[in-house]
Amino acid sequence: MLKQILCMGLLAAATSVFAQEKKERVEKANFRVQIFQKSDDTEIKLAEPDPEFASKLPISAVIRDSSKVALEDLPKAMKIDSLWRAELTNSDLFDKMQESIMDQDYEDVVYDELPTDTLKARLERLNARTPFNIEYNPILESVIKSYLKRNKHSMERLMALSTYYFPLFEQELDKYDIPLEIKYLAIVESALNPRAKSRVGATGLWQFMFTTGKMHGLDVSSYVDERMDPVRSTQAAAEYMASLYKVFGDWDLVLASYNSGPGNVSKAIRRSGGATDYWQLRRYLPRETAGYVPAFLATLYLFEYADEHKFQPGNPEVVYFETDTIQVKKLLTFDQITKVTGVEKEMLEFLNPSYKLDIIPFVEDEKYTLRLPRPATGTFVNNEAAIYNFAESQLAETKKELPKYVETEDRIRYRVRNGDYLGKIAARYGVGVSSIKRWNNLRGNNIRVGQYLTIYPRKPVSVASNENTSKPSSSSSQKTYTVRKGDSLWSISKKFPGVTVQNLRAWNDMNSNSLKPGMKLKVSKG
Repeated sequence: MLKQILCMGLLAAATSVFAQEKKERVEKANFRVQIFQKSDDTEIKLAEPDPEFASKLPISAVIRDSSKVALEDLPKAMKIDSLWRAELTNSDLFDKMQESIMDQDYEDVVYDELPTDTLKARLERLNARTPFNIEYNPILESVIKSYLKRNKHSMERLMALSTYYFPLFEQELDKYDIPLEIKYLAIVESALNPRAKSRVGATGLWQFMFTTGKMHGLDVSSYVDERMDPVRSTQAAAEYMASLYKVFGDWDLVLASYNSGPGNVSKAIRRSGGATDYWQLRRYLPRETAGYVPAFLATLYLFEYADEHKFQPGNPEVVYFETDTIQVKKLLTFDQITKVTGVEKEMLEFLNPSYKLDIIPFVEDEKYTLRLPRPATGTFVNNEAAIYNFAESQLAETKKELPKYVETEDRIRYRVRNGDYLGKIAARYGVGVSSIKRWNNLRGNNIRVGQYLTIYPRKPVSVASNENTSKPSSSSSQKTYTVRKGDSLWSISKKFPGVTVQNLRAWNDMNSNSLKPGMKLKVSKG
C-alpha cells in the first residue's frame, strides 16, 4: 500500500513538473509567436496574449505601418516623470530672476538661520579659492538672505536643471581657461532657459544680442537660432569672455562688461576717477548691471553651500553625458522622431532648443545635429535609412508645406516707403526704434519716403520683407488680395503699406473680422 502511495505521489509530482514546464514553454513561445508574423495557413491560438505586443514590434515593422509607431525601448526616457518634464520646459524662472535683479531693494533682510559672522567666514573661504572678489559686503548679504528667504524653491529647481547643463558649461569654459564658477552666470542671465528672450531681444542661455551673436558665429534663420543652442552658445560665450578678460584683466569687470557692454564699464571707470574695483564702480554702472554682479555672487554662494542650507533639488534621469548627437542627413520633424524613437517631444525640445519650429532642416554645407538620450541614439543609427524613408513618405502623404529656409542677414539697407514710420519698420524686423535711430544717427522720429536706413534685423529678412507671392510689388499694381489659410485682417493690412484694418473693413463692407480662404478683398480705395 505504501509503495502504491509513493508511486502515485511521484507520478503526481512528475505530472506537475511536466505541466509547469509546458506552461513555461507556452509563455516563452507566446512572445515569439507575436513578434514574428505567422503565415496565413497556420492557425495559432495564444493562451494569454501579450498586452505589450505592439510595443515590442521591431522598428522595421513599426515603420512599415505608421499606425503602429510606438517604439518603447528607452528605459531612461520612460523613467522621466511628468513633474521633471514640467521642470525642464518651465520658463517662469527667467522672469523671476530678471525681476529680482531689477527690483532688489538691498534693505536689511532678517534671516536668523544665517548669522552674519557665519556668512563672513564662508565668503572668506570662497574668496580664497576663486578669482572673484567675494569679500563681505552688506549689499551682498542682503541679496543672499533675500534669495534664501524668498527664492529657495526657485533655486532648488535651478539646481536640478544645473545637473544637466553644468557639465557642458565646465567642459567649454575649461577649453578657454575661464574660471569654472562662470557657469553660475548662465543662471543669472537666463535661469538656464535656452529659449529665454529679454525685453531688448537678448536670447538664449547666455543672452546674446543678434549682432554680438553674429560676431561670434551664431547664425539665425527661419528654422534655427544658434543663440539657443546650448553647446554653440556656450562656446561663443567662453570666447567672448576670454576676449573681455584680455581687455580688463579682472573677472568682476568681465561680468559687468558682459552684461552692460565694455563701453559702459569704461565710462564708469572714467566717472569714478579711475577706480577698477567693481564695488567702487557699482554706482556709476547702469541699474541692471549694479544688481547683476551681486546676483551672480549670491548664486555662487548658494550653490556652493547648498548642503548647509538644506536645499533639496530633484535628480534628473538624463544628464548631458548620457546624451549623444547625430548629424542629420535629411529633414526631420520632432513628431517623426518621437514616433520612431519613443522619446517624448518635450524631451526633444529640451535637448534641441535651437530648432524654432520643431523641425531639423537639411541644408548643404550646414551641420545640423539631433541630440538624443544614448539608448535612442543607438536605435536611430541602426535604423537610419528606414527612418529617413519613413519621414519622407510621411511628408509626401500629408503634403505638408514647410516654411522656406531663409538666413537672416547681418545688415540690410531698407528704403522707406509711403506709410512707413519707425515703429512699423522696427516691428517688421524685430528690433527697437531706439536701435534704428542709433544705427542711422537719427535725432528724432521723422523719416521721409525714399530715405535709406541701415538695419540689423532679428527676423529672417525675406520673411520680414514680406516674401509673399500674394503681395504686389506696390500698392497700386494690384487692387485685390486672395485670402489664404491663416490670414487675418491685421496680417493682410501689414502686407500693404498705409492700409489699416479699418480700411479693409470699410472697402469690403465687412461687419466682422471673419475670413475664409479664397475670399477676394479690396486692398485699395475705389
